[in-house]
Amino acid sequence: MEIDYKNIKVIGFDADDTLWVNETYFRDAEMEFGKLLSEYETLNTIDQELFKKEIDNLPLYGYGVKAFVLSMVESALEQSNYNISTKSIEAILNIGKDMLNKPVELLDGVEEVLKIVSQKYRLVLATKGDLLDQERKLEKSGLTKYFHHIEVLSDKQEANYSKLLNHLDIKPSEFLMIGNSLKSDVLPLVNIKAHAIHVPFHTTWAHEQVSVKETNGKHYKTISSLRELLKLLS
Repeated sequence: MEIDYKNIKVIGFDADDTLWVNETYFRDAEMEFGKLLSEYETLNTIDQELFKKEIDNLPLYGYGVKAFVLSMVESALEQSNYNISTKSIEAILNIGKDMLNKPVELLDGVEEVLKIVSQKYRLVLATKGDLLDQERKLEKSGLTKYFHHIEVLSDKQEANYSKLLNHLDIKPSEFLMIGNSLKSDVLPLVNIKAHAIHVPFHTTWAHEQVSVKETNGKHYKTISSLRELLKLLS
């Protein structure tokens, strides 16, 4: 089914792993965490238990590096039966600090595409995570000038997007969302009759993965690079 984008007025962009690298740093941090706890559990168990702790804590801590660090600390205490050293707890905190201090690495073609599409459309950055960290990354990215509006959402569900569209005073049919997560950046938009384009990143957090059944019958485009967006909108 051909998708018509001629009525689009506003384009929303996800940030992490759509505009710049993010999930790779979480995978690296998980490996470091596994090494710290290797005397207590197998790497597979350490990874699984950390993921469970993250999901349990989502309603309380939300998304982002700080929430991840708190989950690592809690998981380390539990998996070590509270025998982990204060030095190792400090090492976990330093993993988080290193993540927060990572340089912002733009993905291929990002600034070129934003520069071109911002001349015709209003652009919105719609991301989730820790407000301070996302503001820091946006400032470091040098991309702030291309966005009409910045929205850091507590979550990316249909209600969150509907509220955003009401704030922007546009109809769902006039909005196009672009992101790497089918669960967060595509399916909620399709479900409220807006448009969405999926740009996969090579690494996806398990919590963001969806089944084939969930995508059946959903109308959206998938592109391999943001550069392909220019052809779709031409």
